[in-house]
Amino acid sequence: MAVAEPSPSMEILVRDPDGFVIWHGPPFTNGQPRIKLDKIQCTSVKFSEDGSKLMVMKSDSLVSIYECKSLREIRSLQVPNVLAATISPRGSYLQTFQKPTSPQEKNVVLWKIDTGDSAYQLSQKNMTKATWPVIRFSSDEAVACRLATNEIQFFDPVDFSRGIVNRLRVPSIAAFELSRNVGSYVASFVPESKGMPANVQIFTRGKELQSQPVARRSFFRCSSVQLNWNCDSTGLLVVVQSDVDKTNQSYYGETKLNYLTTDGTHEGLVPLRKEGPVHDVQWSYAGKEFAVVYGFMPAMVTIFDKKCNPLLELGTGPYNTIRWNPKGKFICVAGFGNLPGDMAFWDYMEKQKLGTTKAELSVTSEWSPDGRYFMTATTAPRLQVDNGIKIFHHNGSLYYKRMFDKLFQADWKPESSDKFGDIAELVKSVDLLKVEETKTQAPGSKSVQASTKATPANPPSQKPAAYRPPHAKAAAAVQAELFGGSPSG
Repeated sequence: MAVAEPSPSMEILVRDPDGFVIWHGPPFTNGQPRIKLDKIQCTSVKFSEDGSKLMVMKSDSLVSIYECKSLREIRSLQVPNVLAATISPRGSYLQTFQKPTSPQEKNVVLWKIDTGDSAYQLSQKNMTKATWPVIRFSSDEAVACRLATNEIQFFDPVDFSRGIVNRLRVPSIAAFELSRNVGSYVASFVPESKGMPANVQIFTRGKELQSQPVARRSFFRCSSVQLNWNCDSTGLLVVVQSDVDKTNQSYYGETKLNYLTTDGTHEGLVPLRKEGPVHDVQWSYAGKEFAVVYGFMPAMVTIFDKKCNPLLELGTGPYNTIRWNPKGKFICVAGFGNLPGDMAFWDYMEKQKLGTTKAELSVTSEWSPDGRYFMTATTAPRLQVDNGIKIFHHNGSLYYKRMFDKLFQADWKPESSDKFGDIAELVKSVDLLKVEETKTQAPGSKSVQASTKATPANPPSQKPAAYRPPHAKAAAAVQAELFGGSPSG
């Protein structure tokens, strides 16, 4: 069984102006990450959703695919004038967008990674966040489709040579989202037009496409939406954004949170207790609860069940971000962006706060696949100064920190959380590893093993200590000589 291993290895991808490297860990065996893959020059790099493949854009005409287990290059494709590239969730296909030289040129190409052959080609004039990737896959790659004028076009993901095998007609459709797990549903968004309200509809995606939606919700004052499926494809959270707030309370417009279920049991607004914008929303990895950060500052954080009943209040504070760890046990609530970087760590199972800390100027943040570490990164081009990586324990104590002159990217390698044991077992195994390392070190040697508290062995990460009178320092030094330990402890 996978959980029989005390601590399966995790990997971190780090990219700077010279290229990218792969770090091995944490936990780090000697306080510093071990380099698993030497630096490779690139302009862009991305893991597949399942962590099996790694796509590397080495230049504007060369894209390589690496197999993640061995970190060996398995495919290299020459694609002239490539502007963007992405890899499918299971690493079966590579999709590239080239700068068009003529209106008739088929500049979007879907490549079969196993063979390096072109599986499908089509024309696309321009690329936006809403239209890229052009061909989208469900997480299991059982469904492949694209957004076209007034319809969603479906392909056979095994044989793209069959072309379009099905169409879902949705007049004026502007965006869509496949359900996450098996792609059994598709949600569509139609914006406001000529006095008609905007709407979100859910359609069944079985062997036969159903033209009638199983759920529908209409909105006035709606310019864009965010569609968030839970993992078992039973619920859809819709964050409705309006450019104008008619109450004049917010310069950034107005947001509302709606909830739709595929079985029709719920269709309406989520009952939020505080007025103001919806800053962030995230499903738990089990898909049975969702957490919302909302309201004017200080924002409120509430966890709801699948019936929109509030389960737990995580208080108020300068927050706009929430991250639920893959095991569903720990939650980090933070205030990034234009907020000062406060972070609060909660144990959802025990319903108690574990600790608070700060990670100023963070641009990205994510839990590790095993759910024990939380990594924040300050990256360019969003911020050109104070670039770096911080890794925290699940209780908020700092585990590791490294600064960079310029950092572009820091990502965990995706892994299934099922490969890792229970949180308590993992913490126990790491504590055992620390004890064994302490035994093997020579007497008097300086330990660089990171711990949950900063020690004098790592002074750069230590904040200036409070003033202590001379007699107190002398007493602490005598105590350290007699009983061991740190004089400043």
